[in-house]
Amino acid sequence: MRVGIYYIAEKVRDEAIVTALCEKISLRGSEAVVFRSAEEIGGVDRLIVLGGDGTILRAAGRTSELGIPLVGVNYGTLGFLTEFEREDAPLSVDLALDGACPIVSHSMLEIELNGQKTHCLNELMLQRGVSARREIRIATIAVRIDGSFAGNFRADGLIVSTPTGSTAYSLSAGGSIMAPDCRTFMLTPVCAFSLKSRPIAYSDQSTLSFEFSEGQDGMMAYGDGKFLGEVRANDRLIVRKSSRSAQFLTRDRNGFFRRLTEKISY
Repeated sequence: MRVGIYYIAEKVRDEAIVTALCEKISLRGSEAVVFRSAEEIGGVDRLIVLGGDGTILRAAGRTSELGIPLVGVNYGTLGFLTEFEREDAPLSVDLALDGACPIVSHSMLEIELNGQKTHCLNELMLQRGVSARREIRIATIAVRIDGSFAGNFRADGLIVSTPTGSTAYSLSAGGSIMAPDCRTFMLTPVCAFSLKSRPIAYSDQSTLSFEFSEGQDGMMAYGDGKFLGEVRANDRLIVRKSSRSAQFLTRDRNGFFRRLTEKISY
């Protein structure tokens, strides 16, 4: 088996852990391959990711394309998407080499902006632009579900999240938490100007589209934190379930709720 190790040097300052993991993989009769950028990832059977949730998101964008299961070791702050804390990093090798360990599939979004497609594990964020040269205006975002008008949101922005990405956004907005294998999307208005604007769940079999009125300032679109472009009236922005999924190695299929409790109580 070939096991990859992906890390960012600025996050993992003590690279001795990388050497130790490589040695353990070799002692177990497998080959270790080290990657220092997400674009390099490939040609391995399993991937160990050292970093925080941002590093996991970058890795998942690549591994979902290649069908490589991953396991995360937390070298960030909270690490909702990681299986191990840094002091337990050697255990990630045992899990990666366990051919019978559970694998949890996380659904993803396919975001299409004017024909350009991006696949995201966490969310699409629409955020109004801020400039010293113009007034701040409330955004009005029209939402269509499968082509039918579903309503307007008046807010500073809007987040469309997967079950994976719903944890932080829905919690902060007083909504529900979705398990990673739920078949839903969550829409969460950002600083909504209506008491009725709460997180709303839709089936992930639905296609969501967003429209903006003429004369309205453009909205900044981000997918998993990456800038996708500015969206204005007449632009085509569509969100649907991606054909890809991110595969996570885990010690326990119900570990999501255990980790959630641990992180919230952190």
